[in-house]
Amino acid sequence: METGKQRRWIATGAAVALLALLALLVGVTSVPGGPDEGSFLRMAAPAAPDAPREPTVRIAAVGDIILGSTPRLPPQGGRTFFDDVRPALTGDVVSGNLESPLTDRSYSAKCATPPAAKEKKRPSEPPNRCFAFRVPPGYARWIADAGFTVMNVANNHARDYGNAGLDDTVGALRRHRVDHTGFAGQITRASVNGIRVAVLGFSPYGWTNSVLDIPAAAALVRRAAADADVVVVNTHIGAEGSDATHVRPGPENFLGEERGDPIRFAHAVVDAGADLVVGHSPHVLRGMEFYRGRLIAYSMGNFAGYRTLSTAGPLGVGAVVRVELRADGSWVGGTLVGTRMVNGGLPARDPGNEALTLVRRLSAADFGRTAVQVEPSGALSPPGT
Repeated sequence: METGKQRRWIATGAAVALLALLALLVGVTSVPGGPDEGSFLRMAAPAAPDAPREPTVRIAAVGDIILGSTPRLPPQGGRTFFDDVRPALTGDVVSGNLESPLTDRSYSAKCATPPAAKEKKRPSEPPNRCFAFRVPPGYARWIADAGFTVMNVANNHARDYGNAGLDDTVGALRRHRVDHTGFAGQITRASVNGIRVAVLGFSPYGWTNSVLDIPAAAALVRRAAADADVVVVNTHIGAEGSDATHVRPGPENFLGEERGDPIRFAHAVVDAGADLVVGHSPHVLRGMEFYRGRLIAYSMGNFAGYRTLSTAGPLGVGAVVRVELRADGSWVGGTLVGTRMVNGGLPARDPGNEALTLVRRLSAADFGRTAVQVEPSGALSPPGT
């Protein structure tokens, strides 16, 4: 049974609660802009979350890689081979051009001298110059540990020890979960953040996807693009040497061997659906351009060549190109990280970033209005941005 005192407390409490509610309503409806800009319910509703970030794929690529050649192998069995450059080899897809087969086979038909040739050779004549490279299959571990996810094998050294040596290479990479690309008709696929990525490798050699048959190359890229969001083309194309830094219209050759038409090939595969083209083979850096909004890096130069490749002048300078693309292949951003071969051909970061100066100069000279813009920081951007 309620007493008079209890009834007074209840009445007083109700009055206080009513006054508090009125004050709150007055405060809400008297914010700047008046009641037309919102209601109590809108003020009380939680803020809308930020829109989710659009998915992208990060791609990093380097040029020619030779880890040594048995018995001339790097220190510590190659374990520390990539240590200095590992921080630059980051991305969802990280590729390089592997020119040292991963095999223990000792016979190379490429460098074998036929008996008839031996009989004709005079004692005073120098031995034949033949370059056949190989490192132990276990070196695939150091490739994987460095961050590489796919290696291009479409080049002139992948079969230095024949088809068997190439099979050894592919098997060693697979054991360490590194993909490969470059066989005729091969499209290497991956899925990154829900984005379907296709990687292809090309070279002038018949067992690979050929740079010499541009209509066939374009058809293969179109087939890749039909089932992929982003298409990356690696191409072993062009002349070689310290005097091969410039890209000119027309076909190129090296020692009488057809090496393809770099500009025509690159433009054709972009027209067919490629979103990034990465070149190697010249063993020097070349310029870069944007064609139809897609980056073409005509040659990434020498990345590593332990006791096999010259480190003199432009031959010793390389780079890592890193780009970020949207699911439709469009450009988000990119950077160029300068590298240099040191201590007989080990890959190392270049504190002077000579690669940036070279690529900026070569791009402007060879491509003019389509040349990539290279900032002092290494940032890459399309012309006019």
